[in-house]
Amino acid sequence: MSKIGIIVAMEEELESILDIMDNIEEKEIYGLTFKTGQIEKNKIIVVKCGVGKVNAARVTQILIDTFNVKCVINVGAAGALNPFLNIGDIVIGEKLIQHDFDITAFDHDKGYITGVGDYIYSDIELIEKFKKAANNLKEKDYKIKTGIIATGDIFCTDIEMKNKIYSKFDADCVEMEGAAIAQVCYLDNIPFIVIRSI
Repeated sequence: MSKIGIIVAMEEELESILDIMDNIEEKEIYGLTFKTGQIEKNKIIVVKCGVGKVNAARVTQILIDTFNVKCVINVGAAGALNPFLNIGDIVIGEKLIQHDFDITAFDHDKGYITGVGDYIYSDIELIEKFKKAANNLKEKDYKIKTGIIATGDIFCTDIEMKNKIYSKFDADCVEMEGAAIAQVCYLDNIPFIVIRSI
């Protein structure tokens, strides 16, 4: 049975996952509640990390160290940067970048992280599985796009900032956890994918 880790930032996102899980049990680690159970034939470990990159990275490492997961999935909400995206549309993160990571003083591009690079790529096999699953949904009045997700420790409500992130990184949406989860998974050699709903 595959062990899959799912990370969400907020309670509403957690409840949506728990609604489709069976045989749920809880394990407390460092004040975090990890819920284990099943979705079909897969063993699932789901956890709410809270908002922001440090919370997301911390939870990702604990999840990997404690539960020996085969892959990590991060789901949640995001703000649209791409003007063609509407509320409810889904972005499957092909690659992720930390838009607020800045060591340009050392002649690197904005978003570049030493030992990692700039963009961190989701697992190709997981991308294909999620694209297939999304296309098989019977009723959908929303777009599904594979693209770029930008992450930063800023709740982006400023139009000028939005336009700057969009033009600099060609990112489709912006949120606060995905690229941090991606970085930990990349460094630990764990397949991952980040999926966001606008």
